[in-house]
Amino acid sequence: MTPPDYTPEDRPVAALLAPDILALLDDAPTAVAADTEELHAADLADVAELLPRDKVPALLAALPPQRAADVLEYLDEDLRTEVLEAMSARQAAALVSEMTPDDRADTLEEIEEERAEEILAAISVEARRETEKLLAYEPDTAGGLMTTEFVSVPASMTVEAALVSVRNIARSGRREAMYQIYVTDENGRLNGVLSLRELLAAPEGAKVGDVAWTEVVTVAAQSDREEVSRAISNYDLVAVPVVDDNHRVLGVVTVDDVIDAIQEEQTEDVQKFGGMEALDEPYMQIGFWRMVQKRGGWLSALFLSEMLTASAMNHYGAELAKAIVLVAFIPLVMSSGGNSGSQATSLIIRALALGEIRLRDWWRIALRELPTGLMLGSILCVLGIARILLWQHTGLTDYGLHHNLVAFTVGVALIGIVTFGSLAGSMLPFVMKGLGFDPASASAPFVATLVDVTGLVIFFTVAQVFLRGTLL
Repeated sequence: MTPPDYTPEDRPVAALLAPDILALLDDAPTAVAADTEELHAADLADVAELLPRDKVPALLAALPPQRAADVLEYLDEDLRTEVLEAMSARQAAALVSEMTPDDRADTLEEIEEERAEEILAAISVEARRETEKLLAYEPDTAGGLMTTEFVSVPASMTVEAALVSVRNIARSGRREAMYQIYVTDENGRLNGVLSLRELLAAPEGAKVGDVAWTEVVTVAAQSDREEVSRAISNYDLVAVPVVDDNHRVLGVVTVDDVIDAIQEEQTEDVQKFGGMEALDEPYMQIGFWRMVQKRGGWLSALFLSEMLTASAMNHYGAELAKAIVLVAFIPLVMSSGGNSGSQATSLIIRALALGEIRLRDWWRIALRELPTGLMLGSILCVLGIARILLWQHTGLTDYGLHHNLVAFTVGVALIGIVTFGSLAGSMLPFVMKGLGFDPASASAPFVATLVDVTGLVIFFTVAQVFLRGTLL
């Protein structure tokens, strides 16, 4: 039976191939490797996801170890975990040993700790030591993203000797980051980099250290994934070296891993913008109660915050009773403030994520948002006054209020509320970042809730001032 999470409609090529491969697994499993040789590992992983779950280990077993490891890397996280847990520790170790170090560490981090330890114990000492070193870093740091498969040569080596060394390294096994050659001094510190093309084009007899670029962009092992992605993006790199305090290369983060990290980061930010905790699984795979847990906490917090709106309205109950017509304009002023605050929050969070602004720039942002809020409020003020004067003046007269006076009250309130919303929305991400939280936690619904409460206070305060002596 086809698993519900992987529909044939989503993978038309895999859907065509899956029945044939399933038949081969039943009738001639030894032919699977040859028949799928030209298929990309990612496409073969799509086929595996359309097979019955109990047939996936058989498919991997029918492939050469290196090929099976490639397919395993592309499998859905849940399916990959299920497959590894169904295998013996020795079988699982044989597969993960063929993976690149970073993918191996990521795979083992996804499964239960006890099971991961069993698999680690069954792989070679060198691979285990390498994997444990990567597992010691947080997943969203440069250390957690890097691979230890890179190429380095001493600066004193000649170009010819370096080419022979690189060729031998390539022939000896997998090296994920072969496109950059890192040059080290006699103490093992990084002092240069050159591409494989530059090495091939270097003059004969030259020292590698003389032809390498000495300005090398690096990141620390503790750098977060946003900093790593900015370094690669700003300098158009295919890989960035990760160095320790002594400037020795620990590993490199490749651009494909950065793309994955950026996608995860943007997914988290988008979900937080919606006023919820970021999901740690794809939407169609997360369990019902897990979904409720992720959404219910923030929703409850926002609900409790909105209760302050009811408290504010209750505080001004007497004024509302005297001028009930003001109730008609509450949605107008509240939504305007919330919208302006959400706009400012989204802009600042994105600017912080891209490194366009820093925490110390908060006062510059405040000075920029204050006049912006005043201008935006003034625009809405004109629109609000026009709305009241053109369509609603008759109803206002029935309540004993002059329409010009009410229009002016709403207009002034809009200026104050939109200005406050812009200022509060722009400052909240700085507050969150200063407290050590993800600025994306300052979600649009959270800002809207904050501005709703303050907007009511501003609105009724303005009404008390300008409508005093009429009905208030």
